[in-house]
Amino acid sequence: MATQKIIGIVLLALGLVLLYFGWQSSQSLGDQVAETFTGRFTEGTMWYLIVGCMAIVAGAILALLRNR
Repeated sequence: MATQKIIGIVLLALGLVLLYFGWQSSQSLGDQVAETFTGRFTEGTMWYLIVGCMAIVAGAILALLRNR
């Protein structure tokens, strides 16, 4: 397996883990209270979600592209 594909798979897994932690964080009492009053999640939760999505996209691109 090419190094590019391995890095892509690792990024996909890392992205899924970050999204899971972001989702778990968004369900916490503190985050629910912050969302109620401000209309948005806390900064830490947003970073988990944003970086998780970016890692999934980058991992998918690396894993699915063919080596040249």
